Amino acid sequence: MRVDIITIFPRMFEGVLTESILKIAQEKNKLRVSITNLRDFTIDRHKSVDDRPYGGGPGMVMKVEPVAKAVRAVREQEPENPGRLLLMCPRGKQFNQAHARALSGEQRLILVAGHYEGYDERIVDLLKPELLSIGDYVLTGGELPALVVIDAVTRLLPGVLGDDDSVKSESFAPENEGLLEYPQYTRPAAFEGHEVPEILISGHHAKVAEWRREQARLKTKKERPDLMES
Repeated sequence: MRVDIITIFPRMFEGVLTESILKIAQEKNKLRVSITNLRDFTIDRHKSVDDRPYGGGPGMVMKVEPVAKAVRAVREQEPENPGRLLLMCPRGKQFNQAHARALSGEQRLILVAGHYEGYDERIVDLLKPELLSIGDYVLTGGELPALVVIDAVTRLLPGVLGDDDSVKSESFAPENEGLLEYPQYTRPAAFEGHEVPEILISGHHAKVAEWRREQARLKTKKERPDLMES
């Protein structure tokens, strides 16, 4: 998968993309990341990407010209694979595991990190991006949401985690009925009066699987009743 990021703060991505699973995915040639500085597509000497909103109001608005130019230039780098365009913003559709799975099937993603008070609506009218949010709260910019999306999608790419079956039992997985993952334990078997459930050390695999299914349902009902309803 190729992932393009369009941002005014390229350095925000450096540390995260060179550590952990994202680093491994790139070393395995499962992921290619290209970062484009939006300021390279401005026309004034100050490299301005924002301006005051028409009609008045607080804050500044991201301009349409540099965003349109940047997206088109990035797409031209691989015109045969224009990619799926995502604009990170609070008003977008809320990102979830099902969405991550769908995006993991794409060959290319282009993520635009929004900023300031908002963006010129003509960005949506002209480029037709998919609006995406990671939650009902407002951040200072779209860089962190973009990293969240990249991380969630990358770990689902075949061969990235090394054990592709591991994602089938985790929280929100359709193979797990969309429930939270069952409780997990490891050594020691006892710690400060708390012991590992006996069933897990019984060696009876069928009973362990049954216990885990039931625990997943109980945990979801207690901690995320909204998931049980959906």
